[in-house]
Amino acid sequence: MPKKFIVTFIVLFVHSFLFAQKNIQISEVGQGWAKNTVNTAVFRKNSLVSNQNFQYIAYYDDKGFLIVGQRKLNSSTWTLKNTGLKGNAKDAHNVISIMLDGANYLHVAFDHHNSKLRYIRSLEPNSLEFSAEIPMVGTQEKYVSYPEFFKLTNGNLLFMYRDGGSGNGNLMINRYIFSEKKWLRLQDKLIDGEGKRNAYWQSYIDDKGRIHISWVWRESPDVASNHDMAYAYSDDEGITWKKTTGELYHLPITAKDAEYAIRIPEKSDLINQTAMSADENGNPFIVSYWRDQHADKPQYKIIYLNKGKWLTHSFDFRKTTFSLGGHGTKQIPISRPQLLVKGKAHKTKIWMIFRDEERNNAISVLSWTKNKPSRILIEDIYNNSVAAWEPTYDTELWRSQKRLSLFVQHTVQVDGEGLAESDSTPVRVLDLKP
Repeated sequence: MPKKFIVTFIVLFVHSFLFAQKNIQISEVGQGWAKNTVNTAVFRKNSLVSNQNFQYIAYYDDKGFLIVGQRKLNSSTWTLKNTGLKGNAKDAHNVISIMLDGANYLHVAFDHHNSKLRYIRSLEPNSLEFSAEIPMVGTQEKYVSYPEFFKLTNGNLLFMYRDGGSGNGNLMINRYIFSEKKWLRLQDKLIDGEGKRNAYWQSYIDDKGRIHISWVWRESPDVASNHDMAYAYSDDEGITWKKTTGELYHLPITAKDAEYAIRIPEKSDLINQTAMSADENGNPFIVSYWRDQHADKPQYKIIYLNKGKWLTHSFDFRKTTFSLGGHGTKQIPISRPQLLVKGKAHKTKIWMIFRDEERNNAISVLSWTKNKPSRILIEDIYNNSVAAWEPTYDTELWRSQKRLSLFVQHTVQVDGEGLAESDSTPVRVLDLKP
């Protein structure tokens, strides 16, 4: 039997196994800003979030107003609220992030790029009525970038953000006690750039409550100065942090003291702000892309902890090359990836969600199993072009039901913070259960 036929057979078989049993459902939400990727940047934590009864969504409309929506789970009908608050949607960094706390109040942070904190909270549980803009702790909230909410297993929240600028900034963490409706500063400077660099991080809280964080360093505003992949974790809600050996970090973490999952030189086309997750035993998995030293193109890669040792596997399926360099939001032929992980030990399975010009900018899913590292399977789950879209999903729905709920919108990106002459495009939500 010809080799090509065998490969095709495997892909079609897996298509049937993964997706034919569960229909992909797409719901229409509204019309969103599409002149850049501010609605579809990968570092939105979250664009969608749910509890036992409702799912919420947030995005900028074509005028730059903050829109928040709600639907009952398993419904395709959305109720939308124009908050009357406007963000600088012309800057693709100024994303909206949302999360529900343990009492089902919705928290919203939006419109940040080295600028003051903009934060609102719903007035009642499961409500689309919001407070006026309010501070969190009231200090070091003038130069905020990359707002990210994470929900702890007890219903409290973490809020991570960068204080400072690209190439010179520090990672801050606040903690919200939902029973007291109060924010507290948890870490003033978890990762310290020492005035020379800053960390671009991705984080994940596993089912046991362990907080995982990994990051690349950047030496200047030039994306080409990204390097290395470092790691830390916390078992006490972010108070103390450790290396994989159990050694306690002396905070703040600096470039000299960090544990490195892999060393990656500058000018390796290493991207920043991707995604991470963990298996059921709490072993971290990180997805990213970069170009190996003797390779001619960047490739997606998975970095993971296996029996106490960091391993890296490269998914070498891309055929075209590109390079990363310069300032601002870049026009890149592939998206930064998202990551879903299920199982444990040798049966651990991952799904990497991405977009690639080689696949006509469809939404694609790569599946890979730890016990068969040489085999990857790729399928397009949304065949229409989404242009420069990057994946964001409902982390809480995946955690509770292993159901994928993706924010989908056709958005474009002009290199270096430019704006395209684009009309608004439909905001959709794609649901499936692999």
